[in-house]
Amino acid sequence: MIQIEILSNILFVLALGYYFMTNMQWYSYKLERVIFHHTKSWWHITYFIVPLLGYFFLSKLNLSIIVTVVYIGMLYKWRAKQDKPLVFTGRVKRFFASLVFFIALTVMLTTGMEYGSYAVLIPILLSYLISMMMEAMLFRGFQVKAEKKLESMENMTVVGITASYGKTSIKNYIAHILSAKYKAYPTPRSVNTFGGVLKDINDDLPTDTEVYVVEMGARGKGDIKEISEFVNPHLVVVGKIGPAHIEYFGNLENIRNTKMEILSSDRLQEAWVHDSAMVKPEKIVHSFGKEISNIRATLDGLDFEMDGEEYHVNILGSFNAMNIAVSIKVAKALGMDDETIKKQLETLKPTAHRLQRMDAGGKVIIDDSFNGNIDGMLEGFNLASTYEGRKVLITPGLVEVDDEFNVQVAQRANEVFDLVVVTGDLNYRIFRDHVDESKLVKLESKDKMQEMLVEETRAGDLILFANDAPSFI
Repeated sequence: MIQIEILSNILFVLALGYYFMTNMQWYSYKLERVIFHHTKSWWHITYFIVPLLGYFFLSKLNLSIIVTVVYIGMLYKWRAKQDKPLVFTGRVKRFFASLVFFIALTVMLTTGMEYGSYAVLIPILLSYLISMMMEAMLFRGFQVKAEKKLESMENMTVVGITASYGKTSIKNYIAHILSAKYKAYPTPRSVNTFGGVLKDINDDLPTDTEVYVVEMGARGKGDIKEISEFVNPHLVVVGKIGPAHIEYFGNLENIRNTKMEILSSDRLQEAWVHDSAMVKPEKIVHSFGKEISNIRATLDGLDFEMDGEEYHVNILGSFNAMNIAVSIKVAKALGMDDETIKKQLETLKPTAHRLQRMDAGGKVIIDDSFNGNIDGMLEGFNLASTYEGRKVLITPGLVEVDDEFNVQVAQRANEVFDLVVVTGDLNYRIFRDHVDESKLVKLESKDKMQEMLVEETRAGDLILFANDAPSFI
């Protein structure tokens, strides 16, 4: 019987560890976010607290193996529904190596004793603490390595980008325009955390880079300052500021102040700050936005005017006029002429999954799945409204915002679309209250997306994928 209890203890702790680390990875290994900002906090009750209590109760009757088997089965089904299962990175492997060690140590120290809470919680707690210490030491090593690499590239110009909306697009537009004259390298994809930037510098930043375009994101005060003081950008862009991630910041003023931390660079030569930040222009800090005029956005492209010049790009969305305009300003500050800039704009491509048009199977598909802000989503709706055929919206709504924004989204969706497909539970109640029942469909699981598209859409439809929250959201 003791062998069964030992086996039960080992398997149960490993299973709890799997659930714990999956959530930690989803929320950037921030325990506070896992506990206080999880959008499905009831999971913690179902997959952690209840199994833990059941294990403690039945272990007193030497029946803990029952709970262990049931829990592993529950966890297997839970994992199968996730579109972002746990990735066994070096960090995760180190955690589980520590967990196995402490499980073995606990088994040896408690042989012949009744298994209590210490036999389950202590291995996980100690593994978490050891993992945090190991990561802190490794992180410091990565930071020193990145510092040395940047110091060796003293002639490289650094351009820093932050905003509530459009950071990645601005970064990509700047890098593309500058590539006509410079060897420009942008941080990849949506990498915008301090750790992500350090990894990019160490692993991928080419040593012959002339202009490094760095995206900077934040979930709290000090996040952008940490990145900015490390890379020390020469040129800075602060795009539009809005309520993205307001759940973490509390109010718009905190968001604004955090974004403005990017100006803390010791090497700052010039900065462009969107009018939404309401900053007073100074010698090297310029406001932008109001000088952009005659914006014309259709499903075929975007035209606008700025400083007496007309510009056209094959990019969707009127808000991109702002993103492209400030990219032009940065290019001109680095000595590029208007003719060369316009030539580069001819080959400018949309940022992947941000109002990206595709035509397939007789359907017009607009992929806006990485655009999770109110302005961008409503602009996608406005573009869709210009289409003469049947219009289909697929969205989970907005995340990490107040309900009032999703009410706006749902009401506008009801006006524009013939079919509204809501993915997941997060905002379904709001859509149910504001979208006609005849046009509302709920998609319980994204693995049924293909089946739904076959059944609900047809040739001639416009299909807009607006935001794409992972299943844990």
